[in-house]
Amino acid sequence: MHTFVLVVHVLLAVSMIALILVQQGKGADAGASFGGGGAATVFGASGSGNFLTRLTGVLTALFFVTSLTLAIFAKQQTNDAYSLTTDHQAPVTAPATNSANTTKSAN
Repeated sequence: MHTFVLVVHVLLAVSMIALILVQQGKGADAGASFGGGGAATVFGASGSGNFLTRLTGVLTALFFVTSLTLAIFAKQQTNDAYSLTTDHQAPVTAPATNSANTTKSAN
């Protein structure tokens, strides 16, 4: 489970980077209004920004969730590593007695 969440986390990070780099800044809107070819895009003149903004928000929320999940996994592993309780304990044996001491005290 830890590996799956880590792989999803990395994929989300890479896709967020690519998606953010594809988006245009706010200063590019003025150039599009003077014939910059914004109407010839796949999503229309203003549909691209709205769609990409929402997709970025969804990916950011998922990235946040995977970050918290990985933090919880790391906390559990740390607690297990430094725990004083163990599942398997050494068998309890009686203390060894010295047979030479018992024979001398009997005399």
